[in-house]
Amino acid sequence: MRLNVGRIGRAHGILGEATIEVRTDLAEERFAIGAQLETDSHGVLTVASARVHNGILLLGFTGISDRNSVEKLRDVLLYSEVDIDEPGFEEDDYHVLQLVGCKAYLVDGDLLGEVSDVLNLPGQDVLSIKSENGEVLIPFVHQLVPVVDIKAKRMTVIPPEFYESEAKS
Repeated sequence: MRLNVGRIGRAHGILGEATIEVRTDLAEERFAIGAQLETDSHGVLTVASARVHNGILLLGFTGISDRNSVEKLRDVLLYSEVDIDEPGFEEDDYHVLQLVGCKAYLVDGDLLGEVSDVLNLPGQDVLSIKSENGEVLIPFVHQLVPVVDIKAKRMTVIPPEFYESEAKS
């Protein structure tokens, strides 16, 4: 499946490097030298150089050797072919597309709603669940999402307010 793994930012220096907004957990693999990244507007870009400078990923691309050429790529999204069914490093590693569409059930078995999005926030990922009463946000942590069954597109969730009231009693 074709997934967005990054976005090209501003040019860095005069030799054709660009800052990259990383949108993948596997940056070392997706942006390795020689990796081919698809774009919607500039064809396929091949990574010619990769380094981290002050915590920011810098990439150089084959055939792009000056600042002006890189500036033309600013805000271009980078895509990679990813097998979303490939097992992760850990048992509870999931791709966002595996979670979107899952039915979210409460511990008592009642349907809460369907996962419509996964928000990648700095502290943790948060599930956005569309319910009859509107959007419900649940941090994607084991204490609040104890069961995830990707094959059945089903999960068990404990909304934070319910979890907090149980902990007090």
